[in-house]
Amino acid sequence: MLMYTVRRLIQTIPVIIGVTIIVFLLMHLIPGDAAQVIVGEGAPKEKVEQIRESLGLNDPLPVQYWNYVSQLIQGDLGDSIRSSRPIVDEIFTSRFWVTVELALYSTILAVFLGLTAGIISAVKRNSPADVGVMLIALFGLSMPNFWLGLMLIQYFAVDLGWFRPSGWGSWSQNVLPVITLGTGGAAMIARMTRSSMLEVISQDYIRTAKAKGVRERVVIYRHALKNAMIPVITVIGLEFGGLLGGAVLTESVFAVNGMGRYVIDSIRARDFPVVQAAILIISLTFVLVNLLVDISYKYFNKRIDFD
Repeated sequence: MLMYTVRRLIQTIPVIIGVTIIVFLLMHLIPGDAAQVIVGEGAPKEKVEQIRESLGLNDPLPVQYWNYVSQLIQGDLGDSIRSSRPIVDEIFTSRFWVTVELALYSTILAVFLGLTAGIISAVKRNSPADVGVMLIALFGLSMPNFWLGLMLIQYFAVDLGWFRPSGWGSWSQNVLPVITLGTGGAAMIARMTRSSMLEVISQDYIRTAKAKGVRERVVIYRHALKNAMIPVITVIGLEFGGLLGGAVLTESVFAVNGMGRYVIDSIRARDFPVVQAAILIISLTFVLVNLLVDISYKYFNKRIDFD
């Protein structure tokens, strides 16, 4: 297990390097001048050129990239062009943890709803319950998050006044964003759970357990579900990683001060260092989540040999 973890960590190095290169190049392809943003539209050209020189924007791209990577190795993500504050302070003071909380709570909700719906659908295959669950799951996959968020705000916040329509922190603020973001993940997990459970339920050892008189609940939850969890765990890990980077619209709809909204505001302001740092952090988190998912396979299937 230890050697496998070390190997996987080493394998992430080329991925991280590739991410830094792609993000760096894409940010420089976006129209606009960071130096012009700093000094303002009406500033003289001499002042703009002075800022460009101080930021190293006149250097060749390979030199700029090397300077960027050198700072990353030292744990320095640079300074925000808009606020002139260290990006590390702006991100990790609150924004990053707000997005992690939103993604974590949404994943927990998605896992609970998805596993429950998928198990019911598999156990009652071809029944009205199965058809109903799959129709709801299809609706959940097809429904845009921003539309659902607006509908929830209108009905539960504006009309009924049960929850607050914006912000993050109290339970009345957190409920609607979590439901909005977790719906699509629940639908995906439900479909995968149903498919995996149906494959396991048809195995001989499941029929043998039933023939021996083992209670159906024990057969389903102790034998079938545990062996059906491998593909489901993969989907859960991908969903959590996707929620970290895909919470942009949800955070915008509910005015949540997280990473997604921070990135959008930085893109509009041509704040390249912030965008680079934020995308890099989200990518690293995604890679770490995938590593944890791979390691968790051993818990659900002892026969897996990492060596």
